[in-house]
Amino acid sequence: MNHQTIGQSTTHLSAEDLAALRRHLQDQRLFRQEQLLQLAGPVTSRAEDRLQRQAAAQTEVRVKLSASARMVLADVEAALERLDDGSYGTCHLCRRPIDRERLMIVPQCRYCARCQQVREAIP
Repeated sequence: MNHQTIGQSTTHLSAEDLAALRRHLQDQRLFRQEQLLQLAGPVTSRAEDRLQRQAAAQTEVRVKLSASARMVLADVEAALERLDDGSYGTCHLCRRPIDRERLMIVPQCRYCARCQQVREAIP
């Protein structure tokens, strides 16, 4: 069985873990792609279309949701690429393994918890 060492507590990602993470990432990718299609798609009626054009707040929300969905989709796509090239589970900053628990919660994460905190602290 192929194990990859993850985290400072020598936590391992099993082949089953990697398969589950890949499925989760693929599900997220499909969800975000569908979300973007819905956000960009046509409105069901002209009356709704007119109301949406008048509601600048709704338009702003749609723009922000689309931007967020595109960012998450890009992160998911990048994580799938890392799974394919064997670099998945390694922090992009410190190059240490990312804890298994963190990957199971946020499978598209690029940084270990410590480096993520440092990145969020930078204005």
